[in-house]
Amino acid sequence: MDRFRMIFQYFQSNSESVMNGICGLLALASVKMYNSFDFSCPCLPQYNMAYGLGIMFVPPIVLFLCGLILNRQSLVMLEEWRRPQGCRKKDLAVIRYMFASIMQRAMVAPIIWIVVTLLDGKCLICAFSDSVDPGKFAGFANTSLVQVHQLLAKVPCKDDELMRNNTARKAVSRYLRCWSQALGWSILLILILAAFLARWLRPCFNQATLMQARHWSNYIDIEQKIFEETCCEHSRLFAHKCILHFFESMQQEIKLHSSSLPKEREGAEEEDLLQGITDQEKVNKLLRTWYYEKPPLDVSKVTQR
Repeated sequence: MDRFRMIFQYFQSNSESVMNGICGLLALASVKMYNSFDFSCPCLPQYNMAYGLGIMFVPPIVLFLCGLILNRQSLVMLEEWRRPQGCRKKDLAVIRYMFASIMQRAMVAPIIWIVVTLLDGKCLICAFSDSVDPGKFAGFANTSLVQVHQLLAKVPCKDDELMRNNTARKAVSRYLRCWSQALGWSILLILILAAFLARWLRPCFNQATLMQARHWSNYIDIEQKIFEETCCEHSRLFAHKCILHFFESMQQEIKLHSSSLPKEREGAEEEDLLQGITDQEKVNKLLRTWYYEKPPLDVSKVTQR
């Protein structure tokens, strides 16, 4: 369990390479999920569109939410956006940079799912087979409107008895698949052009502002992690002191069997971390002060002291 927690914390780190790796895994997972998915169109006029569009857009929403959950910066950004002003001002440029970074990574897997479904064509054929103009295809001339509607809804089901010997089914299927693939390639081309322009036009903008936003977004994440680690360390030492006080008669024996800290440094570290913060009210006051009145980003006074 500890090993699993360490792995999960590692993947939640702020390293861009790790987050890019997670995005890549989600993208590969989306392709694998679609290839292993058993697509079965209901071939009913009232259900085809709901099923086809649902398969096209519901899994991307799930993948998008998974991308937000796995990205540690999403929680850090929300905490920074919602925190009280306190003694430290909020930098909206940093929040916008973090939001853009989160959205870019979270949208990779959903976009790949949508593009793959469009290139395959099954979802769009299922959703819009009964919406095409039957006058464009031969084979529906001597059929009533109700029968035409039912036949068009059964176009995705090539094994259906009504469509097995129908010559218009393949024509309608090819027509919709061409539109689906054209839409998929168009979306892919637009995304590639947008990425190309963003890559090559970025040097035209103020690089100093971008560097500042990237630096302080990393700082906020690192500060949050160091604060959590310090709280865990203080909680461990505080619990150790409380237990030793409770088992005062066995204090010497517990100290001998304790392996949490090296013996030569245990006393000094406990004094450094617990001095002045030795009861529940002081701890709560300290945490409340950190949340409502974060100190300004200025270490000059500390350096002078």
